[in-house]
Amino acid sequence: MAGLGRQDGDGGADGTARRVVRTMPVLLILLGLVFDLATPPSFTGSPFFTAAPLIAAPLYAFRATALTGIASSLTVVGLHLHNGTSAKVEALTELVTVVTVSALALLINRVVRRSGERLASARGIAEAAQRAVLPTPAERIAGLRVHARYEAAQADAFIGGDLYAVQDTPYGVRLAVGDVRGKGLGAVEAVAVVLGAFREAAETEPTLEGLAQRLERALVREGARRGSLDAVEGFTTCVLGEVPPGAERLRLLNRGHPEPLLLHADGRVAVLAPAEPALPLGLGELAADGAGRPEERPFPAGSTLLLYTDGLSEARNGSGAFYDPAARLRGRVFAGPEELLGALSDDVRRHTGGAATDDMALLAVGRTGEGRPGRRRTVPAAHHDDL
Repeated sequence: MAGLGRQDGDGGADGTARRVVRTMPVLLILLGLVFDLATPPSFTGSPFFTAAPLIAAPLYAFRATALTGIASSLTVVGLHLHNGTSAKVEALTELVTVVTVSALALLINRVVRRSGERLASARGIAEAAQRAVLPTPAERIAGLRVHARYEAAQADAFIGGDLYAVQDTPYGVRLAVGDVRGKGLGAVEAVAVVLGAFREAAETEPTLEGLAQRLERALVREGARRGSLDAVEGFTTCVLGEVPPGAERLRLLNRGHPEPLLLHADGRVAVLAPAEPALPLGLGELAADGAGRPEERPFPAGSTLLLYTDGLSEARNGSGAFYDPAARLRGRVFAGPEELLGALSDDVRRHTGGAATDDMALLAVGRTGEGRPGRRRTVPAAHHDDL
């Protein structure tokens, strides 16, 4: 899924640093050789030759690590022959030390490789779970352009307590973006409950109120079944949306979630705040009007609806300033939802300096039409760092 987790490429500063580190075993052998040749026989480059296979162990394959150890050992032998010290006890001691450390490096290499294989297997399982729980939506659904991203705050994490869903139903395209209280496996289980209930109820419930009530009942039922604190404290903030077929309007029901944004074709940004606040899912019974009411909004041709979790709006920079998506996107026009989410993700990373503390789910739905300009125009968001 695009945007899930953080995948470091080979380019850029990280790629350069990795390439430099991988050359260190060879550089150490060369440094040891130069040091030994440039100094009196009483001085030795043994520390360089000993360190080379140890550094190679976690970086190289088994064969390359073995070759590094052999190269270090042969260099030691060659230097002592060159210096005429091969018959001394110190020469034998130095060679035994390098050979012993090389053998230990091979053992370390085996352990690291096996751990890497287990990690790769775990990543594969996580990716499969990700696709099952948060499948990638189609790029076009009922004439709408759709794109979603999940940005995990923790490196190599895939899914957490944030969720999104898009589904074509008899009542139009229905959307959901939400954030489950808490972290860890319990939050992932709650995400699965909400998404499962959404996929079923979106097909049968004629109204967004009915859909929200189905999700509410599913959460309450699951919390009671688990018998944990979630039974009394669990909740999920969520925005439910509906785009009726053939109509330039949409309906939104906000249950305690950050307000969606509507990006117009001319760069204007509208904050779709609810007229009346409603409690999150799971807490609706605490207030008579806690379920909220859907509100209808214009959804003109060329505009894009952006739904997100608080990992976006609560992202902070070094001075503690929150990220303001409406201000950062105002005056910018994108070719489509994919370009919007790509630029937004990059801008948040710049704002936080890559130090995000919460997961972030993004869902963009665009309506094609004459309102969309043919050429892309953007205003660099990096100029708004002090907002």
